[in-house]
Amino acid sequence: MVKITVLAVGKLKEKYFRDACAEYEKRLSAFCKLNITEIEETKCPSSPSDTEIANVIFDEGEKIISKIPKGSYVIPLCIEGKEISSEKLATTISNATVTGESHFVFIIGGSWGLSEKVKNMAKFKLSMSPMTFPHMLARVMLLEQIYRSFMITAGTEYHK
Repeated sequence: MVKITVLAVGKLKEKYFRDACAEYEKRLSAFCKLNITEIEETKCPSSPSDTEIANVIFDEGEKIISKIPKGSYVIPLCIEGKEISSEKLATTISNATVTGESHFVFIIGGSWGLSEKVKNMAKFKLSMSPMTFPHMLARVMLLEQIYRSFMITAGTEYHK
């Protein structure tokens, strides 16, 4: 069975986001072994200097890297990533499994973004949109798109 890990900086604070994620976790259990790992945010002053921001990005990046299993197919969500359709995401995952990939790691960084070191580990960089979304909403959206990918590959009517 395919493994999907979502590494996300920060905790889901609002119940409605936790409930939405729980629903997709339940749905995804039929298709993959899903693991969501929350990475502790690095504290940052309210008006940080460029150096303080760089330190946060570096520190969170190191925490993320320590959680990436060796040999996994790393997909960070980042602004310079590629915007693709749901069908293309399904094809990307499906094609990678055909070539032997079995563990996909999606990464959602903190509010300051991801370190270059994390992004350089990517086999594929993904951008959800040129718009900015709260990280909590991005997690729900990512889980829905992963679920949609499996439904597309299965040929169901979920994706119309």
